[in-house]
Amino acid sequence: MANSDKKILLVEDETELRELYQILLTGEGYQVDAVADGKAGLEAMERGGYDLVLLDIMLPFIDGLDVLERNSKSKSETKQSNSSVVLLTNLAQDQTIAKGLEYGVRGYMVKSDYNPEQLLEAIAEFV
Repeated sequence: MANSDKKILLVEDETELRELYQILLTGEGYQVDAVADGKAGLEAMERGGYDLVLLDIMLPFIDGLDVLERNSKSKSETKQSNSSVVLLTNLAQDQTIAKGLEYGVRGYMVKSDYNPEQLLEAIAEFV
């Protein structure tokens, strides 16, 4: 498949959504690593090598904005970087989005605004 060389990290704590997104994305040919909390998300982001990171904001252990902050502080020349990060959230608050943009996210997607087909289309634009 055309997307088989694209690697996505999905950081989502809601089991049903994480599984749904993972099925949708792998069905489109993406390689997907899915984790359920901010700590695991930060560890995966620090390993790097993702074409896209879909990052929820409300997460156990470390929230998505803290993940972004910690990841930006720990970047080094020896690590692989991640091409882009998109916030995947139900928080459409301007200050939250502005904070994410300060950390270099490419955009955000409000989960409730997308059906599965629209989600895949939006993700394809970010990858």
